[in-house]
Amino acid sequence: MTAYIKARNTGARGLNVAYEAFSRPEGGSWAKVGSGRAYVGAGQEIGPVEVGSATRVCAPVRVEIRVHAKADGAAWSGWSPASTKQCQT
Repeated sequence: MTAYIKARNTGARGLNVAYEAFSRPEGGSWAKVGSGRAYVGAGQEIGPVEVGSATRVCAPVRVEIRVHAKADGAAWSGWSPASTKQCQT
């Protein structure tokens, strides 16, 4: 499974953005799958950017992915679902 994030800067100045992704199989615990940083210019959008990946068996088990982000000096955003490719066949 690979988690991706998109980030949009609607402000007038560029920002450094940090982001993290976590996954949890149905009934399991949250585990960090990756993190990173990117520069998002004024009025620009980046992504999808790969945040992290983990190997998992293709099975009928639902895996929830969530991400959050923050600009330098700001608080972490709320959690958002991540775009993901869960397994390859």
